[in-house]
Amino acid sequence: MKKAVPKMTKESVRSYIQEHQIENIKLAVVDVDGVLRGKYVNSKKFLSALEKGFGFCSVIFGWDSNDVLYRNDSFTGWADGFTDANATIDASSIRMLPTEDFKSVIFLADFSESSAASVCPRSILRKTLERLGNLGLKASASFEFEFFLFNESPKSVRDKNYHNLEPMTPGNFGYSILRSSTHANFYHQIMELCKEMEMPLEGLHTETGAGVLEGALEYSEALRAADNGALFKNFVKVWAQQNNLMACFMAKWSNNFPGQSGHIHISLQNMDGSSAFYDNSKANGMSDVMRWFIGGQQKLMPEFLAMVASTCNSYTRLIPGFWAPTAASWGIDNRTCALRAIPGSEKSQRVEYRVSAADINPYLALAAAIGSGLWGIENKIEPTKAVEGNAYDVDFSQELQLPRTLTQAAEEFKNSKIARDLFGDIFVDHYAYTRLWEDQQQLGAITDWQLKRYFEII
Repeated sequence: MKKAVPKMTKESVRSYIQEHQIENIKLAVVDVDGVLRGKYVNSKKFLSALEKGFGFCSVIFGWDSNDVLYRNDSFTGWADGFTDANATIDASSIRMLPTEDFKSVIFLADFSESSAASVCPRSILRKTLERLGNLGLKASASFEFEFFLFNESPKSVRDKNYHNLEPMTPGNFGYSILRSSTHANFYHQIMELCKEMEMPLEGLHTETGAGVLEGALEYSEALRAADNGALFKNFVKVWAQQNNLMACFMAKWSNNFPGQSGHIHISLQNMDGSSAFYDNSKANGMSDVMRWFIGGQQKLMPEFLAMVASTCNSYTRLIPGFWAPTAASWGIDNRTCALRAIPGSEKSQRVEYRVSAADINPYLALAAAIGSGLWGIENKIEPTKAVEGNAYDVDFSQELQLPRTLTQAAEEFKNSKIARDLFGDIFVDHYAYTRLWEDQQQLGAITDWQLKRYFEII
């Protein structure tokens, strides 16, 4: 097992690289779709970039997840020649790479000190947390991801045109000790990988569906939690492909199975570390701050949904009866709701943001979840009455209904004055455009459903 790297500053990182004779370092930034983009640099280049930053082509904000350039220039484009933006390395983000046989580490970077900060997902989350800090509060969070494993390769899934894929295991075996014991070696490998990369899992278990697992990451400070979420998705895929498997984090890959969630657990603390959510004198231990936080999340969920449900596929999951919400509902320990208030002790009192799927960009989803909540605190927004029983049976008002398509969500986001106040005009315009572009890409596609429905009968 590779020894974990201690918390780092620029000075200690420099010493660590030299002491361990690490010759090549991986640098990564995240694009608007949550995809890690990066490169290897040698140690000389890295040490220079650690001090001064480094140029990274702004095209990562000018193309989609398939490297197709947006038709219209937004933040960047043909008009400015896709110039370099200056990226800043976060020294504290260093992680070992147990997926590589030689000494290697990865660092995350963002654009917090350049103009690209206005659209950089990691910088948007930083900005949101700074505003939360102005209220005398800080946030902790954790992610839970469901993902399917297949006995496939990047080549085989394309050769099969993504049909007739073979799951790692057959049948519905939710919380199965049989499956986790039979494949114990894989479970231990995933948990060890996460431990060595300092994003430890609290738990790993099967979910309902063929070859589906759920990994629950440990709580950490909010920015670190988003880093963990992005790294977990990327390096579970790396581990899977190195083991002749493929991992899929789509919101829903098959009509035969429920969608894949990416739930977010959030708690707030005062600057002295005490819980801002817990008050034992209140019903269910919910402080005023927690109630207003939920009120803001509930009210703004429809407006901010594009930041959370960010792909066309996301909306195939948001249907009644499949453990995913269709309205901005909330309840006490109620898993049929979009927001699940979880009562507990001062250490465990939290909100579970359940509208999100495994396809999220962790930085933007967390910025939306925290940003809407802090706006609720700033404006003392009261939530509706908590749902008791099945939220799908409740007739919610129109303003609490969630958008049904990515285009509808993008339009609501673009028109949100509150989103512009929290995240800035440049980000809102750019991001809304990218989501409209994303939805437009599917309009000309001839789907299997269309062929089956119309090929002969029409």
